[in-house]
Amino acid sequence: RCPRCIPPPRRRTHSYSPRPSPFLGVVINGVTSTDVWPLPQKLAISEERYPLSPTHFNFYYGEDQASIMKDCSLLDSAFTRYFPLIFPDLTSGKPEKAFSLVVTMHQKDCDGYPNEGSSERYQLNVSAGQAVLNSDTVWGALRGLETFSQLVQQEEDGTYFINKTEIEDFPSFQYRGILLDTSRHFLPLKAILNTLDAMAYSKFNVFHWHIVDDPSFPYQSRTFPDLSSKGAYHPMSHIYTQSDVRRVLTHARLRGIRVIPEFDSPGHTQSWGKGQPNLLTPCYKGSSPSGTFGPINPASALSYIFMSQFLKEVTSVFPDPYFHLGGDEVNFSCWQSNPDVRAFMQKMGFGKDYTKLESFYMENIVNITSNLNKTSIVWQDVFDYHERIPKDTILHIWKGLPAQYKAETSRMTKAGHRVLLGAPWYINHIAYGQDWRISYNVQPLNFSGTEEQKKLVIGGEVSMWGEYVDATNLSPRLWPRACAAAERLWSDESQTRSAEAAFPRLQAFRCSLLRRGVRAEPLSPGHCSDEYRGI
Repeated sequence: RCPRCIPPPRRRTHSYSPRPSPFLGVVINGVTSTDVWPLPQKLAISEERYPLSPTHFNFYYGEDQASIMKDCSLLDSAFTRYFPLIFPDLTSGKPEKAFSLVVTMHQKDCDGYPNEGSSERYQLNVSAGQAVLNSDTVWGALRGLETFSQLVQQEEDGTYFINKTEIEDFPSFQYRGILLDTSRHFLPLKAILNTLDAMAYSKFNVFHWHIVDDPSFPYQSRTFPDLSSKGAYHPMSHIYTQSDVRRVLTHARLRGIRVIPEFDSPGHTQSWGKGQPNLLTPCYKGSSPSGTFGPINPASALSYIFMSQFLKEVTSVFPDPYFHLGGDEVNFSCWQSNPDVRAFMQKMGFGKDYTKLESFYMENIVNITSNLNKTSIVWQDVFDYHERIPKDTILHIWKGLPAQYKAETSRMTKAGHRVLLGAPWYINHIAYGQDWRISYNVQPLNFSGTEEQKKLVIGGEVSMWGEYVDATNLSPRLWPRACAAAERLWSDESQTRSAEAAFPRLQAFRCSLLRRGVRAEPLSPGHCSDEYRGI
């Protein structure tokens, strides 16, 4: 089988000025590389190069792959998707020798979804007439296809070539995520899908969908439709239907990206109360209700009945084994004002320690989720309040300067929990100049702990909170700044310690993102030849 898409119409060529000769590459700690981002773990590239032509290029499955590759629509669609990325311009030069990319996989996993155990390892060898891509799984094949697409260079006359190359590659961390907040500003479906495309180009593999929060509830629930009809900014135009969610899941899966939803509680739930009566805690002013509401009422049995039914639905909609339960920034003032909550506190022996009340709630919610065969992710507040949660619960660090989040990582891993690092990559915070360098210099394992503790750091996540971000500025604020974290989480840290050395590659990669339709902001004065295409 030889799936190949129809080449696109002729487009202008691409270059970045200033930029060194594209086939000489740069040297990083003795490793010669092209402009591949993130940098592969092991790479050897020669000045020997081979011409490519879109009319004489094919994708093939390797020999003896019939049983594994049969009906692998996931890889077939990747071939179709990558052809115009490899050859964005249809050249009319004289025909070149045929060239093929041969893909071999060792496991048939084309029908499932990626998960925490999915191997993304691949080997790529480019020689005269063909490139051979070997991987354990289809997810590794996708990562190898992305690398191959970045190895192909284009001359100013429009012709293509690739250098002789040997690559052995795999991620340093299994979890490399991006969080989008679709509550504070609704993000149209197209903006989410475009973000997933750009994530694949940088080898991110987790979309953390912070789908609801205080301002709005855009998720359209089958079980509780009033949550979105009364809690969304608009009940028709600013919601994600079940069809929309399935489209996001499918789009992500085809790119090897997991989708982990977050339904944060008991705080951050003001929008929930609009469509679900008796869920939130009534606040009091003195002895009378004030007419305002606080977090979910942890003293009411109705709260746990609702959460059980709602979590049963959403855990069936999202197939990933991980589920984010939030648990952060709970304001206790409303609970403290409510006489029923105070009475419940006394009954349970909590005294006046409202962290114990939050612990009681979160322990119940985590147990509900565990019974639904999901692994919970919670914000660090849950650990900080000494809550009794299962050892397999993943703790998400979001607060603190380096000294603080390093100490937190040490405490969490010492307690035997897996950790997800987010604190250094809140890139919704912006600064003048090249603030990507701060993200690039993060060292996730630079904390006090044993080797066993460091194995518990499963990865990290870039957060793009939505207070001041919507579809008009999402892409330029996210890209290429998020790429710094992408390389830190994928590449060998010992070979990528210098932001200065990485800068030319990131400049070139930013131009590649523009060429692929991603509105990535500039890093410094300069230009890309096709930076205004489609903008």
